[in-house]
Amino acid sequence: MHALVQPNGWVALKLPSGNLRVLQVTPNTTISLGKYGSFPSNLIIDRPFHFTYELQDKRPGEDFNRLRIVPASELYSDILSSDTSTSPPEGETPITNDGEDIENAIPAGIEYSLVDPESGAVVARTDRAELDASARQTLSIDEIEALKKDGTDAGRDLIAKLMLSHTAIDQKTQYSLAKYKLLKTKKYIRRFSVLPMDVPTLAHYQLEVKDSSKILDMRDEMIALLGCWANIHFGGEDQCENEDAQGIDDEHKEPEYSPGRWLAVDDTGGLLVTAMAERMGILYPPEKEAKDIKEAMPSTSDTLPNADGGNGSSNMEVVVQSQNAAESEPPSKATRRNSHGDSKARWDDLHVPFVRSNTLTVIHANQQPNLTFLRDYGFDITNPNPTSDHPLAAHLMTISWLQLVEPELDPTYTSNMPNVSLEELRTWKANRRGTYHRKRRRWARVRHIINTTRKGEFSGLVVASTMDPISIMRYAVPLLAGGAPIAIYSQSIEPLTALVDCYSIARRAAWVSNPPEEAVGKTPEELEQWPGNEDFPLNPSLVLGASLQTSRVKKWQVLPGRTHPLMTGRGGAEGYVFTAWRVKPAEGKVEARGKARTRKRKLEEPTKE
Repeated sequence: MHALVQPNGWVALKLPSGNLRVLQVTPNTTISLGKYGSFPSNLIIDRPFHFTYELQDKRPGEDFNRLRIVPASELYSDILSSDTSTSPPEGETPITNDGEDIENAIPAGIEYSLVDPESGAVVARTDRAELDASARQTLSIDEIEALKKDGTDAGRDLIAKLMLSHTAIDQKTQYSLAKYKLLKTKKYIRRFSVLPMDVPTLAHYQLEVKDSSKILDMRDEMIALLGCWANIHFGGEDQCENEDAQGIDDEHKEPEYSPGRWLAVDDTGGLLVTAMAERMGILYPPEKEAKDIKEAMPSTSDTLPNADGGNGSSNMEVVVQSQNAAESEPPSKATRRNSHGDSKARWDDLHVPFVRSNTLTVIHANQQPNLTFLRDYGFDITNPNPTSDHPLAAHLMTISWLQLVEPELDPTYTSNMPNVSLEELRTWKANRRGTYHRKRRRWARVRHIINTTRKGEFSGLVVASTMDPISIMRYAVPLLAGGAPIAIYSQSIEPLTALVDCYSIARRAAWVSNPPEEAVGKTPEELEQWPGNEDFPLNPSLVLGASLQTSRVKKWQVLPGRTHPLMTGRGGAEGYVFTAWRVKPAEGKVEARGKARTRKRKLEEPTKE
């Protein structure tokens, strides 16, 4: 994953209120944060993630806000100040409300205070453990709105005036003071943090901000369980396909399979595929050498400020991504040819742009797979580019259920692509030649994906779908290698309970002792493709260790003397995970062999007295 904010990349901005805002950082544009303000996008490009920025006030003659990096000492000043002495410095007098006798109300050994982290002055001090019911804010709404419009010092002046104008600030405990200050800070401070668009951030954003039904209410712990139980990991170095495009139609040629090929069924818009690709190391594109281009923002000033609040005496270096990145590396000599006799090099139409290891095959029910979340990571599944340097271009394959179950009904797979001579191609128009090459490339990709998928030997199966899991397992289990793990997510428990019953010990014992009439006399290969009947919807001898589980991480409030779980949380589906392992049934009867060992008991003779 990139360590710096990339141009045209997706990031998540965490606002003081705790909300996330996902956006694409486009160079030479303005990013708006609503009531907090706006800033030029170039100020965060080529900057590290996890920095906290503060929007400064506009300077005279400038129509944009500069950014200041907030140091860690300022972010955690309240925590650091709790370790210091609560007594005011020499010469400082605590600021309290007039008419309040604080000294008479302070018992010995108990003292609460509120210290300004910048000046070190004690804003308020009290010993009372209860908040006065008559406590109120003396500033009116109009005065608060006027202070907000002034917008001085990134909202810190407003927060200080709100606390000083509170009539019962001296009656608050240390806990209530911190809670009150935190509430006002989240509401008025003009700060934000830049977070990378990783899978946990994307899942949290879709679950809490957007529509959670699009990802089937799948929480972070469910995504982690699917990845762990399915053993999703980096599957080894890439093993490229034959570059001379030979053997695409050779049905008798068995490919050399390698571990690291996973099968997935994803109905979450691509969230499951995104999480799997991140664990496999094929989600993020490699970092490229960017060009430094000096550009000025359209403003009254000819210079751009640095993110640390510099004086802007020099132009800011803007890092942009090369538009011709895909053309930076020409195709190899073995995979390019001169199609029309001109000087332009083109990819071979029958070249297969996929590798054989560390791949991910997605089965979908529509004409095109719904993997929209992959666009946030620079990959568009609806417009595959064989020359793209994105890892998913060579590691991600999609196949429909029709192509998997009955490929002879797919017109692309069954069509015979004619070979047109070079002389005839030269006589065609440009658009006709382009259509001819696109059809040949698509035909080669489809035949490769269908042939390799139907031959199976996958390393694991991961499912997050609204389809019946029994129907999925009927066609997906025969494609798995021996010992391959299976992990299935469902919003409700009923479909997975029925699936566990299909692979229960009792049903497997009944299969061995009294197999159905339709399965008698069939080979193990035919039993794997057996469609099932009413008593045995699935072959119970193909899967072992079927179990069902769920997990939910509870949020806790951890404070001194106030540690307890939060009583409220978001609703939605609970979510359950089915786990099992693919096995190869043993042929014939299993017999125990070896020498029987008998133990001789030595009888002791009765002793004579």
